[in-house]
Amino acid sequence: MGMTTRLTRFADQKTILLKTFKRDGTPIGTPVNIAVEGDHAYIRTYDAAWKAKRLRNDPRIEIAPSTFRGTPTGEPVRGRVRLLDGEEARHAAGLLARKHRLLHGFLVPLVHRLKKYKTLHYEVRLD
Repeated sequence: MGMTTRLTRFADQKTILLKTFKRDGTPIGTPVNIAVEGDHAYIRTYDAAWKAKRLRNDPRIEIAPSTFRGTPTGEPVRGRVRLLDGEEARHAAGLLARKHRLLHGFLVPLVHRLKKYKTLHYEVRLD
């Protein structure tokens, strides 16, 4: 798998700053976890989150490496997301759970279940 992509630098990154865009174009940044696979990556959120609403209206994103709290630690890159379902969503969930064992293997699914959220998985591709 010797393919290096612009996403490679996010492979060891636990948290990224995800910027989504409001209807008026205002960017809103949120720290999220990421799992990189080849030329694309996966992120997850839940249906009631504001970022999910913004992504429904506008799939454009900007991502940058960041601290756990969302302070950027590198240059941002532009991309787009695509909402996944079925087997693709299960695949994304598995990769996130493998990389972030406690958080996405256990805590996030538990909280989403308890709060009756629908977990949404997105594929990230850079422009």
